[in-house]
Amino acid sequence: MQQQRLAQFLLLSLFGLAGGARADDEPARAPDWRVSGFGTLGIAHASEREADYTSSVFKASGAGATRRWSADVDTRLGIQLDATLARRWSAVLQVVSEQGLDNTYRPRVEWANVKYQATPELALRAGRIALPVFLMADYRKVGYAYPWVRPPVEGYNVLPVTSSDGVDATLRWSAGPVRNASQVFYGHSAVTLVEPLHVYGRGGVGVSNTSDWGALSVRANVLSAEISSDIGSDIFDAFDAFGPAGQDLSRRYAMDHKRMMLANIGASYDPGTWFVMAEAGRTVTHSFLGATRSAYVGAGWRWHALTPYATWARVRAAGTTLGAGLPLGALPPALAPTAAALNAGLSFLLSTIPQQTSLAAGLRWDLRTNMALKVQYDRVTPHDGSRGTFINTTPRFQSERTSHVASVALDFVY
Repeated sequence: MQQQRLAQFLLLSLFGLAGGARADDEPARAPDWRVSGFGTLGIAHASEREADYTSSVFKASGAGATRRWSADVDTRLGIQLDATLARRWSAVLQVVSEQGLDNTYRPRVEWANVKYQATPELALRAGRIALPVFLMADYRKVGYAYPWVRPPVEGYNVLPVTSSDGVDATLRWSAGPVRNASQVFYGHSAVTLVEPLHVYGRGGVGVSNTSDWGALSVRANVLSAEISSDIGSDIFDAFDAFGPAGQDLSRRYAMDHKRMMLANIGASYDPGTWFVMAEAGRTVTHSFLGATRSAYVGAGWRWHALTPYATWARVRAAGTTLGAGLPLGALPPALAPTAAALNAGLSFLLSTIPQQTSLAAGLRWDLRTNMALKVQYDRVTPHDGSRGTFINTTPRFQSERTSHVASVALDFVY
């Protein structure tokens, strides 16, 4: 329903702006429409049999426990409509189809916004806008645009939400040879996991700045939002019934109107024949999602149509991942089993804080213009009792066990 309202908003805006173009453009002209698209056809194999390797925690399954070979890890299809409506007005609508938590490929509105170019340097937008959080935020879904099969999950899975509904302003300015784009944004986001579980981000506000100097590009950003979710609500409601000790655990770990902060910085140096890129970030959630530090560094070399590359990535907890839980010895014997079960539930929630290291090597082959074939091998190791970025773990899953992931992907744009 929310996506339908967004699409209706954009279409009404398009027609409204097209009708009002004469006041802004003299003489009036017909809107300029352009349709483009992108996609990835991928398949991945994982050696892990007690969990699924995936590219996003917002997917229902992956490669490993559910099936040894999975096309759901990376496969997606997107289509984009760009419209220039007048001298200052334009709009974009992007729809992406990929596996979701409901195990379908139901299309999702990724972008739907209208832009007003107030001056040659200042642009204002309203609608659904990509969150400008990572180095590849503007093309995170477009596999053809980056060298790997997928961006390092240790960094990009920290914030699986990719867009928000709101407004932003971008000012372009120069300082000597350095070109800058400074962006401020405000918005809200809502993700349906599986009914009735949802994740909400309200009052999200952030600042992002991209600086380009020749072959060097640096992007730094800070985001803060109030997050809430139904995840674990039954556990925390039960904790509350145990009095002050349980209520203290709920206040500490429940994802209920908690202020989340994310800071990230990334840099890319690409003179043409080779490239190196790196990002580092930190998140604090004041909930069972904990606090994390993440980083990756990757490099590649271009030789004709071939680009071999390698990447190292890591995500670590920045705080405790072990909840003390309720003190069982101080409870009546009749309540101890219930308290023990609640403590186990809390420990499971805390185990979702990702702690993982990976090494990846791959080869990109640009078959033709706008089409690339990639093969990649990942060596992935969760740490310290965490499941890392794996999903659908079984009771036999073991942290510290290295998994081997092989992937093949065909990326294209049109």
